[in-house]
Amino acid sequence: MAEQHIAVIGAGSWGTALAKLVSDKGLPVNLWAHRREHVEAIGRDRENKQYLSGYPLADCLTVTHDLAAAVRGCPLVLMVVPSHGYREVFSSLVPHLDTGTIVVSATKGIENETLMTMTQVMADVLPQVSGCHLGVLSGPSFAKEVAAGLPTAVTVAAHTKKVAQQIQEVFSTDRFRVYASIDVIGMELGGALKNIIAIAAGVCDGLGYGTNTRAGLITRGLAEITRLGVKMGANPLTFSGLGGLGDLVLTCTGDLSRNRHVGLELGKGKTLKEILAAMGMVAEGVKTTKSSYNLARREGVEMPILEQIYQVIYEDKPCKAAVQALLSRDLKGELE
Repeated sequence: MAEQHIAVIGAGSWGTALAKLVSDKGLPVNLWAHRREHVEAIGRDRENKQYLSGYPLADCLTVTHDLAAAVRGCPLVLMVVPSHGYREVFSSLVPHLDTGTIVVSATKGIENETLMTMTQVMADVLPQVSGCHLGVLSGPSFAKEVAAGLPTAVTVAAHTKKVAQQIQEVFSTDRFRVYASIDVIGMELGGALKNIIAIAAGVCDGLGYGTNTRAGLITRGLAEITRLGVKMGANPLTFSGLGGLGDLVLTCTGDLSRNRHVGLELGKGKTLKEILAAMGMVAEGVKTTKSSYNLARREGVEMPILEQIYQVIYEDKPCKAAVQALLSRDLKGELE
């Protein structure tokens, strides 16, 4: 696989950072972008000035608008498309996939309409005879820090150890350590749900609450994520690893976190519409809050932080009232 092309579908900040990571190893990479003018700009500038400015791209990276050309002859395809457009883009590239292709999701979200994770969406779209292998890459990793070559550790998961190890080999470098797992659902739920807790953490910071508040919120948020994950068949130990606690801590505390930023601005009194208009980038947690809320209700899992963030975002509940609702719940044992 190391001598073959790798396709990266999605040229936002994260997709570009991962494409840079692999191409800097000397592996040929096809980076697909949705808009032709974006493709032309990246090709001309040899960097993605719109989403990841300041990080030059290797000569072995090719950028294209043609999905068929992007995945042709590529034994590994990395999907880095926002969750709300994931099904449409993946459905378009499926006819061009070779038998046995490994398709890895690096998107952290849950589809609103079906409540499926991204690998579940891909399995739903793929024909039964495709022979494709599905995986996920997740963990505490801001795009800018990966592009800058700062030491980072993540986890990849697939349904078999062999496939997980193949993915692990492709992305591992001396600055990007990759662990392997076979807990696909656990990795996906950890990656998606932590964005909601990060919005909550941002709200608390925006309201001027302290580090006590944030630490308590992160811990109880992890408990919620683990409850839902275990109910859906995940290994509980996954949530104490890089795809669980690691990603949660990063997203709830890091200044580069888009989801924390959304919460921070909500806590300061801005409306969601104002915040998203000013960002110009996707904060997956906003859409994932709705799908996760419905998923938790479907599974019968109590997730009070998720419920309050849902009410803040979709029912205009005041942030202070949401915090008070959490603090005034009936007392119970910590491990209940």
